[in-house]
Amino acid sequence: MSGSAIRLLLADVDGTLVTAEKTLTSDAIAAAQALGDAGIALAITSGRPPRGMTMLIAPLGLKTAIAGFNGGVFVNPDLSVIEASALEPDVAKQALDLILAHELDAWIYTAEDWFIRDAKAAHVDREAWTVKFDPELREVFTPSELAKAVKIVGVSDDLGAVADCERAMNAALGASASAARSQPYYLDVTSPRANKGEVVRVLARRLGVATSAIATIGDMPNDVLMFRAGGLSIAMGNASDDVKSAANLVTESNEAEGFARAVEQFVLPRAVKGATI
Repeated sequence: MSGSAIRLLLADVDGTLVTAEKTLTSDAIAAAQALGDAGIALAITSGRPPRGMTMLIAPLGLKTAIAGFNGGVFVNPDLSVIEASALEPDVAKQALDLILAHELDAWIYTAEDWFIRDAKAAHVDREAWTVKFDPELREVFTPSELAKAVKIVGVSDDLGAVADCERAMNAALGASASAARSQPYYLDVTSPRANKGEVVRVLARRLGVATSAIATIGDMPNDVLMFRAGGLSIAMGNASDDVKSAANLVTESNEAEGFARAVEQFVLPRAVKGATI
């Protein structure tokens, strides 16, 4: 698997492509250019909403579908929607109840909007700065908002509580939802069709390439599903030991140009001469 030729690199965003300050380095931009020159396409997937990745599209020269909400919404580089997968309303309600029962804050994302319950809660300001748009405040989420939920997020700086909620969520919802931490303090709940493993399969179908020809790179537990679905898998140096053990290779951290180093050392040597996507 790890020796297969690579046609596409699928990259996580936060903790992988960008630094802790959510910036793209010149080395990361140069690595993206090198991929294109070698005939390897670059795609991105993230728990972020699609418009929260707008600032990456031009610098990275993205031409493939962009997978927001861990695959809950696929958009073109102009942000036009290709497909979206909302949670079933009863599943969304159960997920929200579990998040609140574990004393996490709750956010709801639809394909267009971001709703919160407390503007002063942990990570709201940071998230707004990261995705470059503001949330709408709600005392109570309405049934219509839950019916359109593409992603529900449990948020807390009590990292143990977030991990406990993840386990409880998976036990309670089973195959009716995908629940995984995109950051130690974020638990993302999406449609079962919205996970990074499915992103690999969707991109393979859309681009007409084998999943074994897709390399993946990430740093969090929700990236392990794409490691398993693709070919060559690369964990960031800032990933946990569990995530690293699930990957074929490990690069440097996102603060030490891990993405650019992985492209140079692991991906470009597996390019197909003369290939294009």
